Amino acid sequence: MVRPSHGPRKKTRQILSKSPRSRGLSPITHEFQEFEVGEKVNIYLDPSIHHGMPAVRFHGKTGTVMGMQGKAFVLAVKDGDKTKTVLATPEHLRKVN
Repeated sequence: MVRPSHGPRKKTRQILSKSPRSRGLSPITHEFQEFEVGEKVNIYLDPSIHHGMPAVRFHGKTGTVMGMQGKAFVLAVKDGDKTKTVLATPEHLRKVN
């Protein structure tokens, strides 16, 4: 009998899939995005880049940049009634319009 996976990417077949025309690596310019402390950013996971990817539960959420930790940004994200700290590299972040 098959046992289900309990890994960090379980139940992500639809969330972490790209359309056929956008397959492959993302543009390198996504890696060089800069964000200021206090700026609002959206978390959109890029499935082609595994390094620096936050947990799937934060996909589509909005957070506030608290600072930097190496190449990653430290974000404060509201998750239910708690504020959680999330580390994410710039490839997985977009500025809020």
